[in-house]
Amino acid sequence: MKANNLRLEELIDFSDGLISLHGRRLILHDTYAMAQFHSDLTSMVGPEQARRILTRFGYFWGQSDAAAMKRIFEWDNLDELLLALPHLHSIQGIANTEVNSLEFDSNGWIQMQITWHGSAESEIHISEFGVSPNSACRILEGYASGYVSFCLDRPVYFSETHCRARGDQVCTALGKDETLWAEGSSGFISYFQADDIQAKVLKLTNELKTKMKELERERKVVQEFRSLARLGLAEIKSKAFQRVLDLSSRVARFDTSILVTGESGVGKEVLAHFIHEKSHRSAKPFIAINCGSIPETLLESELFGHKAGSFTGATRDRPGLFEEAQEGTIFLDEIGDISPDIQVKLLRVLQEKEIRRVGENKTRSADVRVIAATHQNLEEEVKKHRFREDLFYRLCVVEIHIPPLRERPEDILPLARFIIQRLSKKLKLPNLVMDSRVVDYLLTYPWPGNVRELENALERATVVSADQHIKPEDLQDSIHEIYEQRSLSGSAMGRTLEEVERNHILGVLKETEGNRSKAAEILGIGNTTLWRKLKEWGVSS
Repeated sequence: MKANNLRLEELIDFSDGLISLHGRRLILHDTYAMAQFHSDLTSMVGPEQARRILTRFGYFWGQSDAAAMKRIFEWDNLDELLLALPHLHSIQGIANTEVNSLEFDSNGWIQMQITWHGSAESEIHISEFGVSPNSACRILEGYASGYVSFCLDRPVYFSETHCRARGDQVCTALGKDETLWAEGSSGFISYFQADDIQAKVLKLTNELKTKMKELERERKVVQEFRSLARLGLAEIKSKAFQRVLDLSSRVARFDTSILVTGESGVGKEVLAHFIHEKSHRSAKPFIAINCGSIPETLLESELFGHKAGSFTGATRDRPGLFEEAQEGTIFLDEIGDISPDIQVKLLRVLQEKEIRRVGENKTRSADVRVIAATHQNLEEEVKKHRFREDLFYRLCVVEIHIPPLRERPEDILPLARFIIQRLSKKLKLPNLVMDSRVVDYLLTYPWPGNVRELENALERATVVSADQHIKPEDLQDSIHEIYEQRSLSGSAMGRTLEEVERNHILGVLKETEGNRSKAAEILGIGNTTLWRKLKEWGVSS
């Protein structure tokens, strides 16, 4: 750091009711009030004691500013640290200070001459007392002495040799090491003496460092909480999901590829977004794509882009999502659904960090962090030769499994309340609330569609409710059926989780008169997931 690089707007923070120098609070003073203070102080305690109080005030101030400069910046050398003194005077409005000469060595010898143009203290003195035989810049003498003494870690004292308050053109002061002041001319040093001021300054500096570290830790905690709250994760209670968040936080700072696994609707994209926000790429794009919802013929173009004329309809060059996510994160949902051909191209991207647009030979850099997700068991898909083993290991450097909602029932209510808050804003229903009787219905239901189904169920209940008050009768029939079955049996004892899920899904399918797309929408799961479950149960229609 160089002294002439100091800037007011970078050094001092101005906010409502608070002015601070990197954690140390400052207060602006009015010169007329200071003039009255000088006058009252002199009349109350006499000129000698007044000089001592003002000098010591300046000395402590100078030491505090020197401590701040050492704490905040890494200085190129000691000269630059000492030369910061006039810049601080200018920034703080005390005087336009000029260093006329500066000489010092490692043995403790120092001599420094400074000029204070437009000294506020001399102006205050003249306005109150007029021109007098004595110098007036006592705070400035103390400030310069305290600042330089702290920088050199030995006593250095400044004495004013010329002062506008006594009729001189400018205010000038000479600073020397204590031993250099000639015998008989060092009586003014007694005005600086006080109870170990430097020890107090060091103590305050260390306390400030500790406080700033605490504030930084608190700021990070607040930022993380806001991030969690925005994503609906702040109030999640289950230990199972807390472990998921803890692992995600630890791996987020690395560019390692991550595979997020779990049933449809558990919030894999939300978790991917959380990882992105905690990574060093958080200021760059987060791009998500559901690979299972796009035909293979279009997926390659979506991911890698295409050149104009490379296929029918390609009228212009178009970048793919990997290019759009440059320096950021790309989230590939339902990665298990991509074709063998796309698998090969994706493997190349992960290995070479390069992409090639469709119809183009030119390669382009792909500085992108990849997070993939699937509800499938990719290890089984590898064994069945439906998914490349080398790609699987590239994607699955770290696997994060999100448990289904039915395995962490303690998360249901916090999520439901967060969803209702979001629906209140989305649907402009400021008084939207959930009746306490709804709680048992939500906790009884197995939520095969997980968080997505919970969202759908609550939005449906919201739009059919009266007076912005969600009651049990606003919930869909399938939730009522499960609740009534549990109520009749007293519990789910005697039935497996798969049986409960099967009965529920078939009940929704019956309710929609066999319309699978509508049933999947109500359940909050994908059509592919519903088809797979029905196939497992041998249901053909």
